[in-house]
Amino acid sequence: MSVPPSHSRAAALSAAAGLTLVLVAHFLPPLTYKDIDLQYPPLHAYWDPRFVTLTIPAVAVGLLLWLTLPLVARAVSWRTLLLVAYVTTWTWTMALAMTDGKDGLASVFARRQEYVYDAQRVGSIHTMMHTFIERIPLDSPHNWYVHVAGHPPGALLFFVLLDRIGVTGFFSIGLVVVTLASTAVVAVLITLRTLGSITLAREAMPWLVLAPSAVWMGVNGDALFTAVAAWGLALLAIAAVTRHLVPAIGSGLLLGLCVYLSYGLPLLGVLAITVLIIAKSWRPLPWAIGGAMVVVAMFTAGGFSWWEAYPVLRERYYAGIASARPYSYWVWADIAAWTFTVGLAVWAAFPHAVRALRSRSDDMGDGVGEGGAEERDAERENAMRRDHKVMAQLAAAAVLTIGLAAVSGMSKAETERIFLPFTIWVVALPLLLPTRWRSPLLLSQVVLAIGVQTLLLTRW
Repeated sequence: MSVPPSHSRAAALSAAAGLTLVLVAHFLPPLTYKDIDLQYPPLHAYWDPRFVTLTIPAVAVGLLLWLTLPLVARAVSWRTLLLVAYVTTWTWTMALAMTDGKDGLASVFARRQEYVYDAQRVGSIHTMMHTFIERIPLDSPHNWYVHVAGHPPGALLFFVLLDRIGVTGFFSIGLVVVTLASTAVVAVLITLRTLGSITLAREAMPWLVLAPSAVWMGVNGDALFTAVAAWGLALLAIAAVTRHLVPAIGSGLLLGLCVYLSYGLPLLGVLAITVLIIAKSWRPLPWAIGGAMVVVAMFTAGGFSWWEAYPVLRERYYAGIASARPYSYWVWADIAAWTFTVGLAVWAAFPHAVRALRSRSDDMGDGVGEGGAEERDAERENAMRRDHKVMAQLAAAAVLTIGLAAVSGMSKAETERIFLPFTIWVVALPLLLPTRWRSPLLLSQVVLAIGVQTLLLTRW
């Protein structure tokens, strides 16, 4: 099927808009925002080209996956698809990180500003929980370092528990993070099949695995948050479609936990509501809320009150690094930084997503036509449109969430990692594009990931 010239122009203009945003965000600060505290805006990174021996395996893995994943996704069984998605996500993330050797995973977790430094100095968990809020302010005599102070104690507790079970080496900690974070792809695929079809999940798999966000998915706590959030939304989708109570309660527990992993993750409510709208069922909502309230009760009983901590965190945030990050720049430059994690392929797909959202295909019949080839072709076309609308709805919810986070002023810079729990619902959007475009655009995702990993020294 030929692509109307207007559709091609719209995709090209949208991708050009994304590229322009990135270029302006990079070159404008030296001219106007001289107090931007980054070396390579809008990313929290340094220009540091490194073409080393370990770059070769990463390039080989990327090219091999680019060539084979679309074929494998169409050929294997559903369970095998999930296994392949997990293994290749883990492999691709590790291949990128290991271009810098073991330091590619270990160095981030060795930084004093990260969770591990404070986690390995926690004595009593009971005391830590009860004194958590009073240690957030900068002028506190025993204040938490940057990331612990900037998040609820759920994130710190995870790394404390790792320390308690003997996982203390920085490289080992990185391996745990990659291993758990890589399950997020499986959760998204399950959600896409539950709300759409197995065909939708198969088409999405290569885009999820090879997304440029893999550069950041193994080396920071937000990658863990991404997995927890993705599984919470997957369980919610299952509950909405099957009307079973156990996954509904499970989704509430996981999404409730997200609130205690990051102050920005209550915004997952936008995606959760979207899941219920797509499934056309509100039945799981009270049970999910009940599960979330269990988490709230446990943390509150443990000595931490989220609603008391957040105002203190805002004071710490604006007394610290936020004072050197002008809102007038970051309210749009956040999106430029986020573009490095999704690629211009996603920008090119935005106009197609808008058209998919306007589609009325979900109002058409679901039965397979029995009147011949033409009716069967029409049904397949309609099924594809329904799938594409599901993908567009989830991506639109994620983009809206990202916009709300940027406008809030509480996510100024570092959004290449902060937005990861929302980004994973956007990266497969190029599957809406014409089939002949997909292979070169998927290759562009691989090239972007390798380029960022080898040309820039990211802080995450």
